[in-house]
Amino acid sequence: MAKYRTLTALVSAMVLAGCSLAPHYEVPDVPVAAQYQSQGPWTTASPADQLDRAGWWKLYQEPGLDDLEQRLIANNPDLNAAYYHYVQADEYIKQVKSELYPQVSAAGNIQRDRESDTRPLRPAAAPSDYTSATLGVQVDYEVDLWGRVRDSVAASKYEGLASKADLASTQLSLEIELARSYIDLRGVDQQIQLIESTDEDYQKALDLTRHRHDAGIVSDLDVTRATSQLAAAESDLTQVRAKRALLEHAIAVLVGASPSDFKIEPSTQPIALPVIPVGVPSTLLQRRPDVAAAERRVAEANKRIGVARSAYFPSLTLNAAGGAQSSVLADLLSAPSSFWTIGPTLGVYLLDGGKRRAELNSAKAATSEAGDRYRSVVLASFRQVEDDLSLIDDLGTATDQQQDAANAADKSVDLSLARYRRGAVSYLDVVEAQSTALESERSVIALRTQQLDANVDLIRAVGGGWTKDDLAGG
Repeated sequence: MAKYRTLTALVSAMVLAGCSLAPHYEVPDVPVAAQYQSQGPWTTASPADQLDRAGWWKLYQEPGLDDLEQRLIANNPDLNAAYYHYVQADEYIKQVKSELYPQVSAAGNIQRDRESDTRPLRPAAAPSDYTSATLGVQVDYEVDLWGRVRDSVAASKYEGLASKADLASTQLSLEIELARSYIDLRGVDQQIQLIESTDEDYQKALDLTRHRHDAGIVSDLDVTRATSQLAAAESDLTQVRAKRALLEHAIAVLVGASPSDFKIEPSTQPIALPVIPVGVPSTLLQRRPDVAAAERRVAEANKRIGVARSAYFPSLTLNAAGGAQSSVLADLLSAPSSFWTIGPTLGVYLLDGGKRRAELNSAKAATSEAGDRYRSVVLASFRQVEDDLSLIDDLGTATDQQQDAANAADKSVDLSLARYRRGAVSYLDVVEAQSTALESERSVIALRTQQLDANVDLIRAVGGGWTKDDLAGG
């Protein structure tokens, strides 16, 4: 009967091992609108036109950008560091999962001992010197009565998924940073071309003014103004070139290259503004890796509550050990030298000074914190999409308006130069018209660059082609 009671107890323990003390998990509630408010240039995404996660930047049809993005993925040290952080999290899952299985250890020992001749109660016939050889195996297995181990494994899996989403988020952020830096560099190239062309015009204007001065038509003041205008433009050109160098250095670091050996050839070819498939707000929760990471950390924290609760209940460990021990090495493997022990160990806290209560309260607070962080990430993601949609639309309108202003300013330059040649106005009018035209053209380039930057940021805001299904994939 005793044997059957023991067997029944073990079977019951195995049945209980499937339970969990973690609360039922529900994704934290967040207000989600049915549609985005902005009416900018975007389309509702369908399964057929989702962004390509492995090459979203190809929308901009820039071979140079494509090459740089590939180099970033292969060589960026921050991305590599994020990858190895994920590897650590993935290996930690295996560590925790090992607690689901029996722990088996083996040990062998051989030593020479001498006992004290004056040891109390020492048998008179016992030898003072002897050899002790031991060879044994021990098996320990914790019966997961209250789901502590399983909740720990589940929590580590959720943390692993969050780390995987973090890796995707890091990669997307670096890809976006590179794309923006590349677009800004091309915008600077256009500004350099504009200022160089303007410098040529200013030089021609200075030559004209000097010729008119030598002919006694204009005063030294006009020559001074023309000279000052050219010098200021040359200074602007130097400053813009310095800005280009800094952007080039930043791109070099992103692709894992030394800035001293890195060079991007200038190009003034305009970059087209692609239309980004956005979708509706509810799909955003499935398409951003940072949202997925925040949600998985809520699930992890929820499982930690189960781990903390299990500490209130007894733990049951099954122990077994066996082997051989002898004072004569040759007899170690003989039957009389064998020994074994088997039996369960039941342990429970009686007094812990409030430790378990504090750990449980801490786990509950961590779950609440993770839930609110998730809500914050989701709301911030909605805001980012709305911001970028508004910027793309408004900057497009502003660019068109600024282009009209630039066209008018160019006409003003032509008119002022014509009147100056006739002596109808002073060179101050020419300087003002040329300065206005230059700033208007530079503003057009700056606005177009900002609109492209917002377009790239919109890709980040909608997840860059990533989906929650990627957590289950490779």
